[in-house]
Amino acid sequence: MTDNERSARAALSRLMEPQDAAGTALVSVVGATDALRIATGQIAAGPELERDITTVLADSGGGSQWPGLGAALKRWAPRIPDLAPERDLATMQRLGGRTIIPTDDLWPGQLEDLGIHQPLCLWWRGVEQVLPPAAMSVALVGSRDSTSYGASVTGDLAYSLAQRGFTIVSGGAYGIDAHAHRAALSGGTAPIPTIAVMAGGVDRFYPSGNEDLLRAVANQGAVIAEVPPGSAPTRYRFLQRNRLIAALTAVTVVVEARWRSGALNTAHHAESLGRVVGAVPGSVHSANSAGCHRLLREGGAVCVTDAGDVAELVGPSGSSLPDDKRGAAADHDGLTLEDLILLDALPLRTTSSVEKLTAVAGLGIESVRAGLGRLGLLGLAVSEGGGWKRSKKSC
Repeated sequence: MTDNERSARAALSRLMEPQDAAGTALVSVVGATDALRIATGQIAAGPELERDITTVLADSGGGSQWPGLGAALKRWAPRIPDLAPERDLATMQRLGGRTIIPTDDLWPGQLEDLGIHQPLCLWWRGVEQVLPPAAMSVALVGSRDSTSYGASVTGDLAYSLAQRGFTIVSGGAYGIDAHAHRAALSGGTAPIPTIAVMAGGVDRFYPSGNEDLLRAVANQGAVIAEVPPGSAPTRYRFLQRNRLIAALTAVTVVVEARWRSGALNTAHHAESLGRVVGAVPGSVHSANSAGCHRLLREGGAVCVTDAGDVAELVGPSGSSLPDDKRGAAADHDGLTLEDLILLDALPLRTTSSVEKLTAVAGLGIESVRAGLGRLGLLGLAVSEGGGWKRSKKSC
């Protein structure tokens, strides 16, 4: 039964995008094995199942936007031919990794705080050791284009916290993330000194410039993702993985962040989970600290300046996608999740057909057509010769 459950969750993680509320609600109602059979059309869904899913979504605060299971089935259908869970599981074995599910002893219990937005499974490369509880984990996140100030502060925080036995969690990106992982590896005393949460598959260390660092993280700590091997690290997946970074830790510290930054997204996830958020102050002249000052001014974060401040926030038991162009970030504000997924699926140079986009984005053909219309009106997508691609404005 465990093998069937693992295989089913592995398949569902390829079929559905992270935090697909319809999919996770379906799994919570009928279990992963039957959810896969329903999602792939092997079992017909009746009105009673629709009602049960509606109830689950309503309890999680998302019932009002539920379009019905039929819409979700159309969204998943283009990806069904690509399902090969045994291949994906074998890939992880070949890499020396593993695929864990909520019933496994290795599953981090703090992820249950995500409710139905808990990942279906985790693809894991690294030390086979139970991940530390949230009370012994701290997230350090910030800009990819960090300054020397941000690098210095991050290194001091990560090293000192790792020396105290904390596990440092970050996103494996350039800048603040990389400085956090590197210092944690240097100063770590915990069995798992650092964890890198990836937006793409763990079969490929991304970004490539951090390959040596991420390989060291896998050898001494853990590199994990909720998407299967071969999955691309899209903008949407970066934003979704941020909730995992926040859920794994008791405190999320933003070291450097611009006014609009993926690190702020991680902080907001932490707030929504009832976790503590810390922010490091910087120069009032530095755009790289504008996001930190924003968190402090809005009251969503506590000012921290050293490891002692962070440890105090943890209590007695104890990424990012920056946007340098504020105008470009504003262009993406207000997009629905489906539109954001579709935007990620659009190629930059060549065009793609509507049919191909349904498979790449995992959306129904009607949703793709409607989404392309909206993105076209916003100037984020252009149609050429019967196909579609991203506009320069969206980059």
